[in-house]
Amino acid sequence: MLGIKIVPQNNQGLVETLGKYSHSVESGLNFYIPIFQKIRKISLAMRPLALPNYSIITKDNADVSASLTLNYHVTDAAKYQYENTDSVESMAQLVRGHLRDIIGRMDLNEALGSTAKINQELALAIGDLTNTYGINVDRINIDELTPSRAIQEAMDKQLTADRERVATIARAEGEARSIELTTKAKNDAIMATAKTEADATKTRADAERYRIDTVQTGLANADGKYFKNQSIEAFSTLAKSAANLVVVPSDGMTEIGNLPVVGKMLEKGMDKA
Repeated sequence: MLGIKIVPQNNQGLVETLGKYSHSVESGLNFYIPIFQKIRKISLAMRPLALPNYSIITKDNADVSASLTLNYHVTDAAKYQYENTDSVESMAQLVRGHLRDIIGRMDLNEALGSTAKINQELALAIGDLTNTYGINVDRINIDELTPSRAIQEAMDKQLTADRERVATIARAEGEARSIELTTKAKNDAIMATAKTEADATKTRADAERYRIDTVQTGLANADGKYFKNQSIEAFSTLAKSAANLVVVPSDGMTEIGNLPVVGKMLEKGMDKA
């Protein structure tokens, strides 16, 4: 009498005879001898595995917690089932050991900023070592790499101090720039005012010099009639004033009588007397 066992797709059957592995069968319909034999099914499909909160010490003695996930599949069902008590846990320990070694050679800051590099180095380090367990690791990814609470608090304080320092420097540079611009504006205003005053003084000086030059040129070309006319105008102005005593040089007395205006002035003066 034969028994029938259907091995599903993407599985492999391990035939055990009297409790001992004898051979493997592929997926599909398979026959075996009941009581003496049985067929154990092993899945060959890819499986995920999470390795959370794994504590690691970095090169600079910082405690970090690593959480990673990996995907693996069984490549040799017999090795997977019979040569290891727990092939999955053995593989996980291998991954943890190499991860500890890789991060242990890094400083904290380097490790926190190099998760992609760690993933790559870890995959290379494992390589074909997991074949011993009849398993192949298809993908490894570090989900989290977190410093301890004490280190995180210290990093937060350092980050806050750095931000405050940068802000203080920025404020100081802004104030210095403001003072520089204000000083420059004041200096420019003083220079502009001084230049305007200098230009105005020069303009006034040029105007006065022009006036003097014009008068001197006119006097240089004037004849006796001009000066007589000036004398007449001077006595006319004098006649309108309240003065009643005029001192005249003796050599000018003769000419005064010849001036009609002066004659009239004297006549008026005698009438009043």
